[in-house]
Amino acid sequence: MGETGRIWRAALWMAGALSALSLMAVAGREAGRVLSTADLLVWRSVIGCGVVCMIVGLSPQGYGQLRSGLLHMHLLRNLLHFTGQFCWFTAVLMIPLAQLFALEFTSPVWVLLLAPLFLAERFSLKRSVAGLLGFLGVLTVVRPFGVDAGLALDSGQVWALAAAISFAGNMLVTKRLSADETSLCIIFYMTLMQAPMGIVASGGLPALPPDGLIWLWVLALALCGLVAHFCMAEAFRQADAAIVAPMDFARLPLIAVVGVIFYAEPFDPFVLLGGGLIFIGNYLNIRTTTGLTRSR
Repeated sequence: MGETGRIWRAALWMAGALSALSLMAVAGREAGRVLSTADLLVWRSVIGCGVVCMIVGLSPQGYGQLRSGLLHMHLLRNLLHFTGQFCWFTAVLMIPLAQLFALEFTSPVWVLLLAPLFLAERFSLKRSVAGLLGFLGVLTVVRPFGVDAGLALDSGQVWALAAAISFAGNMLVTKRLSADETSLCIIFYMTLMQAPMGIVASGGLPALPPDGLIWLWVLALALCGLVAHFCMAEAFRQADAAIVAPMDFARLPLIAVVGVIFYAEPFDPFVLLGGGLIFIGNYLNIRTTTGLTRSR
């Protein structure tokens, strides 16, 4: 298949990922009106673990791929990912969806800032510019310099930024794990470990969804997360990161439309402007990384 065909296939896989992620945000908001964030994460992990176990059993490598000598790394990854998920689903009830997604997009910027500290990666001038653009994008989205209060952040924005930083730490650990573990192995331990984490966070066994509609939202939440992971993995398999990653930013206008139509959220051009700056910073970082890889 030619390069153009691979790019179109990558775009189709990313369309599936974007749809799943947008539906996951809506499902999280609807189910979160009734269930606590910790309860949501428990049920998401339990359902996800069951689905992943079936997929692993049907895969060519079978259950043998779940053997791991890096359980401590899996534990660290899932502590970071659970923290990020907890913060994200807390923020989804507090701030507009477009603002949440824009702040989540800063995760790669945090990765490039943290990678020199934890992975001994070089911090070049282009990466410095990328980080600065990402920071300016955040300031544009949250606009913390209020007229009355000086420097101030909404609590929902703080939760969203905490989620982005936690996801960045998760990315760094996942980068280390993916060198030795299959994607199914990583996702299996994600669902297996995060269920008890949710039980601890909720202070006991999770509450049962009270009716069939909430069960449907919880099921959609769990399945959409898995579908998004799979679709993104397939998209990156079809084309380079420099081509695929920018497609992810189509989530921002898409979720802005969802917020306007379903939740009467105000359309904020500053969110799209800030998201654009974050996109340029991320794209510059991806192009720099891709160029370094090809020159080696």
